Amino acid sequence: MPYVVYALKWRPKNFDEIVGQDQAVTTLKNSLLKKRVANAYLFAGPRGVGKTSTARILAKALNCKEGPTVNPCQKCSSCREIADARSLDVIEIDGASNRGIEDIRTLRENVKFLPSSGKYKIYIIDEVHMLTPEAFNALLKTLEEPPEFVKFIFATTLPGKILPTILSRCQRLDFKRISSLEIISQLDRIAKAEGLNIDRDVLLTIAKSSDGALRDAESILDQLVSFSQGKISLQETVKMLGIVEQDALFEITEKIIRKDSRGVLEDLAHILDEGKDAQVFLHNLIEHYRNLMVAKIAGADAKLIDLPEDICTRIVKQADSLSLEEILSAFNTLASAQEMAKRVDFLKIPLEVNLVKLAHDKKTIHLPAPISEKPVISKPPEPLKVSSSSQKKQASAHFAQATVVAIENEKETTLEEVKRVWGKIVDDLRKVRMSVASYLAEGDPITCEHNILTVAFPINLSLHKESLDKLDNHALIEKNLQDLLNTRVRIEFILSKDFVKKEKVLPDNPMINSALDFFNGRVIESE
Repeated sequence: MPYVVYALKWRPKNFDEIVGQDQAVTTLKNSLLKKRVANAYLFAGPRGVGKTSTARILAKALNCKEGPTVNPCQKCSSCREIADARSLDVIEIDGASNRGIEDIRTLRENVKFLPSSGKYKIYIIDEVHMLTPEAFNALLKTLEEPPEFVKFIFATTLPGKILPTILSRCQRLDFKRISSLEIISQLDRIAKAEGLNIDRDVLLTIAKSSDGALRDAESILDQLVSFSQGKISLQETVKMLGIVEQDALFEITEKIIRKDSRGVLEDLAHILDEGKDAQVFLHNLIEHYRNLMVAKIAGADAKLIDLPEDICTRIVKQADSLSLEEILSAFNTLASAQEMAKRVDFLKIPLEVNLVKLAHDKKTIHLPAPISEKPVISKPPEPLKVSSSSQKKQASAHFAQATVVAIENEKETTLEEVKRVWGKIVDDLRKVRMSVASYLAEGDPITCEHNILTVAFPINLSLHKESLDKLDNHALIEKNLQDLLNTRVRIEFILSKDFVKKEKVLPDNPMINSALDFFNGRVIESE
């Protein structure tokens, strides 16, 4: 027998074999059972998730000699012809290459003729969004009132490009990306049936690299069988796909947690020396931090993390070493590597810089005096006890920066004057940098002495303070203060466990109260 690739050999033959599309399958089964099959269906979703396969199964269900039925017999001439793509009553059209008005006019003429042997004449148009507007308009009348023996099934990856007049005449079913766990389960069935010697870690790696497309996963497995000699190992899989192993992500994150900057750079160099793509590594690391975030919030929920249980357990254990604020801050840092790469057109250096930033030891840097104490003028705070010479240098530099020095030759402003323009400052910043305005609105100015303004945040908003302390954000706020107060003002941000941001008070509104309760939210601003 001629060789058949896995993606075709293991294509689902009935509704029960379709993987990961329970909602669409249930809808179609109910339509068949209740004899409420629509004139036209639109199957919308990513590539490789079963849209065309489901269309063929629906065609079998309609034209089977036992049909319409939810369980096509697979034995009658109609079922066999549809499975082999040679049925005269099931016409498959590629919307990308038959997209013009003349092609649709030909279709309109042919729909008038009765099916040759089956009960229905079924048109399956793939990538239907590629049709021209003129072709869509030519199809409208036929689509709205087709002959009783004609059914249309459209498939598309871009439903947003289809005219609303077409959408309104179709029953739409949305196909979703298939979860990694479901892909692993299907690949495991194929491997056992084909007698493949393969590690389970390989199946996980294939599932992750397929990005929710089962067809891609089956094609990768097919390629690995040809690539490997005997047992399919994780090393061979990683080498062929050029991806980063899960263990490498755990290891580099562990070094970030331990603040091992050198180790992080060495791991990155090793990954890149193996020929891994820096962009792929960054994407995988961002995804790993996403999983850490989910684990921090929801624990080892395999459905939310979409990984096997043993990997979920490791992720939860690693997440215990990080706060949620540290994980979210890491997202910003890794995203900034992508932005920096756009400016320098080279990802390695931005990646190194931002990984070192994540792994940099900040433990010797302490907050200024508590909020309850007034700022000390021209007198440095008591030195901290430090053990090493490097710590002493860091502590000395920190206290030099923390020393409060009056701004000379400037008119002094008061806290009352600052509070009077505070709302205006936040509003002006919204027009320039929304994130800065949103963070700043959560703080309150509490002291202003010798033109040094102190703004306090609740202790749980460390991410706000860290973002506003960035040099460009800091300078932007001080510039706005200077423009509104006509004098230079230096701003300092601090955290305090004694400070709690007052909630905005709204009139009693059941809808708003319900939303606040459901999301555990609070009112930031009201008008």
